[in-house]
Amino acid sequence: MPFSLSTTTTTLRSPNPNFRSRKSRMSTPPVLSLALPSDTGRVLSIQSHTVQGYVGNKSAVFPLQLLGYDVDPINSVQFSNHTGYPTFKGQVLNGEQLWELIEGLEANDLLFYTHLLTGYIGSVSFLNTILEVINKLRSVNPNLTYVCDPVMGDEGKLYVPEELVHVYREKVVPLASMLTPNQFEAEKLTGLRINSEEDGREACAILHAAGPSKVVITSITIGGLLLLIGSHQKEKGQKPEQFKILIDKIPAYFTGTGDLMTALLLGWSNKYPESLDKAAELAVSTLQALLRRTLDDYKRAGYDPTSSSLEIRLIQSQDDIRNPNVELKAERYR
Repeated sequence: MPFSLSTTTTTLRSPNPNFRSRKSRMSTPPVLSLALPSDTGRVLSIQSHTVQGYVGNKSAVFPLQLLGYDVDPINSVQFSNHTGYPTFKGQVLNGEQLWELIEGLEANDLLFYTHLLTGYIGSVSFLNTILEVINKLRSVNPNLTYVCDPVMGDEGKLYVPEELVHVYREKVVPLASMLTPNQFEAEKLTGLRINSEEDGREACAILHAAGPSKVVITSITIGGLLLLIGSHQKEKGQKPEQFKILIDKIPAYFTGTGDLMTALLLGWSNKYPESLDKAAELAVSTLQALLRRTLDDYKRAGYDPTSSSLEIRLIQSQDDIRNPNVELKAERYR
């Protein structure tokens, strides 16, 4: 920490034995993100991290910062690269270690956050600690917005233990402010097969009844079409405002897109709290522009983009993140 380094250096150079004791009595400087908060917010993001590539926090933190948020990341895992490569190495944070970090923040009055963002979580014990974190953060700020991407699987396959589905359904969803499942995850959480747009809308209604006021099923494939279905229930018991966005299919597979999409939805929905459809338009348009750039750059490098998953071109797309050109429009259901 800068304060400790400064103290140690000064002590070594100073012949005055009382100098250090006077320095140690100095008050801690204010955390400016708390003392002078931004118009957007302060986000605690608990997700995975890779040294190389953009998934988890590497995919979510930078875009939120570009949109004006102070973001404090906690890395649930730290891997050399994402697990789609032939090998990976690294460390996994357990629930006890996560709670130690929260206790450290609390001891220094640093636990005020406007938003909590969670993504991939690989164990029941870690997810149960997340529940404690939510309660702790809401004891500090009762208006905390919790944005949950319930990362469990895709295309009919779970890639987390089956027990996590129950914890998400029974304990996590009721605490969420916004939920961003894909089609498969929405089906696991609701027990409803989504074979039509009406099914998607009904799944959103079921999830509203469980807790979150905002639900975005980020990708649904119906009849060969790819679409997003969003739903905003502004008051409990009120009919939700629902919409869809048809999404252009891009012929490649990318990593980190779900993490990025949820971060963008958090960022834009907070700027447009009453217009989830507008926030979704901005998020989808950003993502599409980024994916097209990624695809074009791989082709330009002479690589066959259909041969493996592609690392997204996040840094090269920062203008699209700040000022997306909205090409894909939301269509409201009546």
